[in-house]
Amino acid sequence: MAYFITGGTGFLGRFFIDKLKEREGDIYVLTRAGSREKFDALQERLGDQGDRLIPVEGDLRESHLGLDEATIADLKGQVKHFCHFAAIYDLSASAEEQTRTNIEGTRNAVELAGALEAGCFHHVSSIAAGGMYNGTFREDMFEEAENLDHPYFSTKHDSEGVVRKECQVPWRVYRPAMVVGHSKTGEIDKIDGAYYFFKSLQKLRNVLPPWFPLIGIEGGKFNVVPVDYVVDAMDHIAHLDDLDGRCFHLTDSEHHSMGNMLNIFADAGHAPRFSMRLDTRMFSFIPRFVRDTIAGLPPIKRIINTVLADMGLPESVTMFTNYPTRYDNRDTERALKGSGIKCPELRDYAPVIWDYWERNLDPDLFVDRSLEGNVGGKIVLITGASSGIGKTSAIRLAEAGAHVLLVARTAEKLEETAAEIAKLGGMASIYQADVSVLDDCDRLAEEVLAAHGYVDILINNAGRSIRRSLELSYDRFHDFERTMQVNYFGAVRLTMALLPSMTARKQGHVINMSSIAALTPSPRFSAYVASKSALDAWTRAAAVEFSDLNVRFTTINMPLVRTPMIEATTVYNSMPVLTPEEATDMVVDAVINKPKRIATNMGIFLQVQNALAPRVSEIVMNIVFRMFNDSAAARGDKQPEKVEVSNEQVAIAALMKGVHF
Repeated sequence: MAYFITGGTGFLGRFFIDKLKEREGDIYVLTRAGSREKFDALQERLGDQGDRLIPVEGDLRESHLGLDEATIADLKGQVKHFCHFAAIYDLSASAEEQTRTNIEGTRNAVELAGALEAGCFHHVSSIAAGGMYNGTFREDMFEEAENLDHPYFSTKHDSEGVVRKECQVPWRVYRPAMVVGHSKTGEIDKIDGAYYFFKSLQKLRNVLPPWFPLIGIEGGKFNVVPVDYVVDAMDHIAHLDDLDGRCFHLTDSEHHSMGNMLNIFADAGHAPRFSMRLDTRMFSFIPRFVRDTIAGLPPIKRIINTVLADMGLPESVTMFTNYPTRYDNRDTERALKGSGIKCPELRDYAPVIWDYWERNLDPDLFVDRSLEGNVGGKIVLITGASSGIGKTSAIRLAEAGAHVLLVARTAEKLEETAAEIAKLGGMASIYQADVSVLDDCDRLAEEVLAAHGYVDILINNAGRSIRRSLELSYDRFHDFERTMQVNYFGAVRLTMALLPSMTARKQGHVINMSSIAALTPSPRFSAYVASKSALDAWTRAAAVEFSDLNVRFTTINMPLVRTPMIEATTVYNSMPVLTPEEATDMVVDAVINKPKRIATNMGIFLQVQNALAPRVSEIVMNIVFRMFNDSAAARGDKQPEKVEVSNEQVAIAALMKGVHF
């Protein structure tokens, strides 16, 4: 007795061949030319029984699967079980590809089975062959399938039809449900089906506590089975007598709504549950053509696709929000009676499935999160690069392989930074410019584009900070003008000059250095906060306009950092503030992950507090304001005073590390 297997190196095929270790006979495996390494891996998987595997070179798309007459003659009459696993199990594959593989490939396999005079043709179909049938689809139903518009459903149905109508040898059909990994090990080799939701659940887990209640949708019915149940059931049924010409649903008797399934995997991944689930049928009063018309509008489609992309879901998942079909599997249960083979409960093996995915298939595992991988060979322009955050960021990025363009007012300090970078083996170019002078911004952009052609990443870091209460600013309107000139107008002018080259390439990233002070009431920093808030607002508007041109914008709400900018305020010498190196870590995060905003937990807390209880925020910050005094420089004193910091001041500064006082 021998077996002939198509798709033997695929997911289901590999596990089925594992089961055949318990059986006798040679196993012929259809192997494409150029894919011998997959067969070798399969042979190694079988260990000491690997010599039972015999490669048969062929191609699913060719007549008789590409086997020549001599090979067919050698195998004729020897194959008792012809098992056809090869197919496309991918909702996103093109209709042409699915037709060629699923339908024509099955026809070629049926043709070869007849030529080999095989004992039985075992066709692995799918519950998709029933289409989106409204009701319960039984194992003896086929022609009753409906709503086969999607190529995945139609090709699964038609390929099964080829077996039923054209197969000249006895046949059996198996319709697995949505197959997930092994219930004991979690092993699986690709992300599809239920796995599409895992990334969204993981993101929710990362930002919300497990007890946080969520609102979701109830959705249609899902039927999920582990791969070990599918191959155990198929192996048992394939070797029973008197079952030819029948179909078997390898499904779970229990169907799960989308909401219930998500909650099961949410529990497995320690993510929040969807406590309230809305039934989408509540919108059925809206005529379908109206819903389809609205959903088909380009702006609506773009919004839907963007949301799905952010959640890591393919567009095809939307068809399952109202999936109407249940699957009867009584014939399968009768065939398995007494075998001990039973589909395990999803809740019991979901943790194993989740754990394997998170350790082996989580897409984030394959994303290059290294700084080198994100800036190597790229051109990065940093303003204010001669000291503080700008300098440490420039050195870090240059070490990682970026060509850093250093911009500042003082040539000598720029040369020092460039020398440090050169000593580390990095590449830097110097551009002396004052970004508070708008003509200088234009000249800088012109020189940079002439020399390099483009800038990949622009970091608007140059800035001016003034710590002075409003009572001391009545006759100092120029404080507001000069902070606005550097922090807002200079950053916007330079960005505007470089944006055309970014949009032309449809590639670019602008990182604007803002402040934690823009997230909460910040006494004594009104001029500074106003300029940074203006930059924040401009950045939000620009991000919207350039969203479809692949130009990204990131705002960093930087806490107080120990740089030359704060040296005039001697009270800060005794306060816990961020180091330039810690600030650079935030810049690196922006470069690698390109988020909309980066802020510390304290900054986010203060922003939320100000939104929910603005009066409380005002009182709290007023208390803090009165605890600290203006500096000698702010008061206009020529001689700096010796500042004695109280325990209360140190305590409040430690509690609100990085907040401007």
